[in-house]
Amino acid sequence: MTSTPSETGSPTVVLVHGAFADAASWAPVTERLVTAGIPVRAIVNPLRGVALDAAYVAAAISQIPGPVLAVGHSYGGAIITNAVPQTTNVVGLVYVAAFAPDEGEALAEIVAKSKDSVLTTAVQPSQYPTDLNGGTATELIIDPARFRAVFTADLPQLESDVYALSQRPIAAAAFEERNGPAAWKNLPSWAAVGTADYAAGSDVVRQMAERAGATITEIDGSHVIMISQPDAVTAVILEALKAVS
Repeated sequence: MTSTPSETGSPTVVLVHGAFADAASWAPVTERLVTAGIPVRAIVNPLRGVALDAAYVAAAISQIPGPVLAVGHSYGGAIITNAVPQTTNVVGLVYVAAFAPDEGEALAEIVAKSKDSVLTTAVQPSQYPTDLNGGTATELIIDPARFRAVFTADLPQLESDVYALSQRPIAAAAFEERNGPAAWKNLPSWAAVGTADYAAGSDVVRQMAERAGATITEIDGSHVIMISQPDAVTAVILEALKAVS
């Protein structure tokens, strides 16, 4: 049975997934939060562009009663960074192997600075319709043959393959789009950094977390530490919840 903020006195934890994934990527963490009696929502991130996705997530957060702790994985970190300034009920931020961009930065530029990330060498483009008149744009997935090496190196091969074959593509333009005002400048933040993150890149993830003044926890794992190390990631979220409650 799920809990509500009024029943627990705790902020609602809002989990925002990243590129190439969906809300189910948060399932192990969601299960642990529900078991702990914490109100939680794992919401859908459209993956169509920073401004559009941030507006969607901001609308979802704003309709949740009471305070919210916003948690983002990977590209979802960029989205909470952009969405939260459009809300009034967020009390803290948690970045899980996540981007925490500053205003004016583009994710492609951040990834290009990483010595750990191999993401750009592994993406595959395809086209998706943007209107009913034949307009198209480019979206990206990770080459399924390279998915485990890039994204899920600490998951069993079969489990990784399931995620690889059920990717949600992200609009390529999202990586080139300039980010807006950064939520981490005005809110307390925490960060879980995977030590073997070859997607976002452990080095730049750590640098962004340090710049944000986040309380940093390093976790031995790949880019998907919320799946491979859910106890450790949940512990970071619970630490943040204790601080903001």
